[in-house]
Amino acid sequence: MSILSIPAALRVARKDIKIFLKERGTLLYLFVIPLVFVLGFSAASAGGGEPQEKAITLAVVNLNADSGASQTLLDALDQSGGIRCELYDQARAQAQLDKGKINRMLTIPANYAENLLAGQPVTLRLVNSPDASASMTEAVHRAVAGVAADLSLETQLIASFRQMGEMQAAASPGQLAFPTEVIVEQAQSQFARSRTEPLLAVEESWPQHLLEEDEDDINPLSVSVPGFAVMFIFLTAQTTAQYIYEEKKLGSFRRLLAAPISKATILVGKMTPNFLVGLAQIVVIFGAGLFLLPLLGFDPITLGNDPLALVLLCLVIVLCSTSLGVLIAAIARTEGQITGLSQVVLWVFGFAGILLVGMPVSSTLDTISQVIPHYWANAAFMDLFVRGQGLADIMPCILVLLGFTVAFLAIGLWRFKFN
Repeated sequence: MSILSIPAALRVARKDIKIFLKERGTLLYLFVIPLVFVLGFSAASAGGGEPQEKAITLAVVNLNADSGASQTLLDALDQSGGIRCELYDQARAQAQLDKGKINRMLTIPANYAENLLAGQPVTLRLVNSPDASASMTEAVHRAVAGVAADLSLETQLIASFRQMGEMQAAASPGQLAFPTEVIVEQAQSQFARSRTEPLLAVEESWPQHLLEEDEDDINPLSVSVPGFAVMFIFLTAQTTAQYIYEEKKLGSFRRLLAAPISKATILVGKMTPNFLVGLAQIVVIFGAGLFLLPLLGFDPITLGNDPLALVLLCLVIVLCSTSLGVLIAAIARTEGQITGLSQVVLWVFGFAGILLVGMPVSSTLDTISQVIPHYWANAAFMDLFVRGQGLADIMPCILVLLGFTVAFLAIGLWRFKFN
């Protein structure tokens, strides 16, 4: 008997597909409910009423934290009305920026207070992530530049008047070292100098591909639609586990074992229908994002610039989900356990994968996200759909998902009870 017979596996799969197509409740759960989620979220994101002004979070790395001058700068930024400063250490801020979890980072140099006091130029560095909104970053740049200009003028005027005061104190009693005209002229010269030679300058940097072309604001549906696709694809893990459990309960699994086919062939046959269902889910959900949402007045999602990367990623995600179903079937002993484990996978991991990939998180949550396959799937989709990257860029995510797949299958086969 061969280890794996593809024709025999397809015969096993054909029977399960016929059973699946007769169960309208399962069809509703796997295809209609995901569409309801996508349409409901789209309507909610568009129907929020009048837009409300919200302060833009700016990650700040303060390398001169022990000085009052840098705190004055931070207070001025917070009071500007459009920015909320959030302090980071340099290593964590850079890591969060590289992962796209923060959109921009302002660095206050270590010599900030010293150079400012000495009248030497100081440069504040504003670095933007690849998927930062151009309009919001422009607003941040203007706010920082405005605060820097005000502080430059204030610092130069204070330094100038302090020098004039010292000279006035050194003058003979009763002698006016500086008449009013000279003081006014000095102030005007400092105003002019603050415009041409500011003490505080803002140096802004964008990733090279964004310097070459203007990028529109991110369509939130290009993040949420693939997020829901990932969440419901992993629902097929429950379907896989339930089908295997039903086969065991009815005794048909025992009859399959008596047939002249290997155990590997049986498992592949059981996994194939749900693998195909997962691919069908992707087509339905992404098709809705491309064609149905525009009919309802929403912007269509983008599928990125690398079709090969998209196809490969989808295949790996569906394979990972189906392998997870084998693991659940191996460790669960009752139908209730299968349902409970699957609900955790669907709701907790699913929403966590969507939320963690698009928001700045603490180091603890960042560590937790690394052990959730949904996170890696959503991160890869964001790289493809939002950042316009290709296969080479998402290959680390694909390899991690393949690692999950191998682990799920290995543990599942080790624990699986065929009898």
